[in-house]
Amino acid sequence: MARRVKHEEHANHEAWAIPYGDLITLLLALFVCMYAVSSVNEGRFRVLADSLSQAFGGPPRSSQPIQIGEKIAKSTPIDSQIDARSMLDRQAHGDQEAGIGTQRDLQQMAQQVNAAMRELIDRDLVVVHQNQHWLEVEIRTDILFASGSALVAESARPVLGKLAGILAKYPNAVRIEGHTDNVPITTAAFPSNWELSAARAASVVHLFNQSGIVAQRMSVAGYGEYRPVDDNATAQGRNRNRRVAIVVMEAPEPSPASGKIDNNHGAPAAPSDGGAQAAPAKEVPNG
Repeated sequence: MARRVKHEEHANHEAWAIPYGDLITLLLALFVCMYAVSSVNEGRFRVLADSLSQAFGGPPRSSQPIQIGEKIAKSTPIDSQIDARSMLDRQAHGDQEAGIGTQRDLQQMAQQVNAAMRELIDRDLVVVHQNQHWLEVEIRTDILFASGSALVAESARPVLGKLAGILAKYPNAVRIEGHTDNVPITTAAFPSNWELSAARAASVVHLFNQSGIVAQRMSVAGYGEYRPVDDNATAQGRNRNRRVAIVVMEAPEPSPASGKIDNNHGAPAAPSDGGAQAAPAKEVPNG
């Protein structure tokens, strides 16, 4: 029996080509897929975009849409700026007209006061000062009060009533200031000139209120001897310093209901020395 001889198997040195070819095929398929994904059909994309826009609040399909509810106008930033600027211009114009109106009122009041008190003005018992922000009427206390008293004399009531009748026609705020000379006073009713000056101003306020000027328009200030307009060393100077000043402000007194009360009454403090601005009033001690 013949003996079979095993032949030696030959090694295949090209076996690497099969997985290499598979890898190249997979890479080609990957690149084809990526190209297919990156290539967008523009026409189909536009159709999809229009459909989504209409579904989520885009422009209506009908040429004349039906309006439901109130129509709200859309404003651009430029329109808003124009509207804000117009509003500011109107407000500034209104403030300017209001300022001209109040100045005109002060001029009319000054003319009426000068005409009504011409006799007392000629006798230097009443002095009228005016500028664009306030009107001040100074009345010597010799014709208003007895020495050391805060009760308005009967002979002075017609004078104050005539002045109140003029001021009652206008809405302007009114501040009544009391002034004395430097002669000391010490009584049970008036421990100092502060109390006396404040009490005299308050007496004028009550008379004005009875004559038609509403209480909300008026305020009281007592300066004592600390705002002289003349030298207290002479009798004539002391006489000039004893006075009541009725200061009419440029602006009206705000209503208490608004909760915004201006302590300066909307105008600079009116001077009591013939032109210089007066400082804020000293508080009247309670005694």
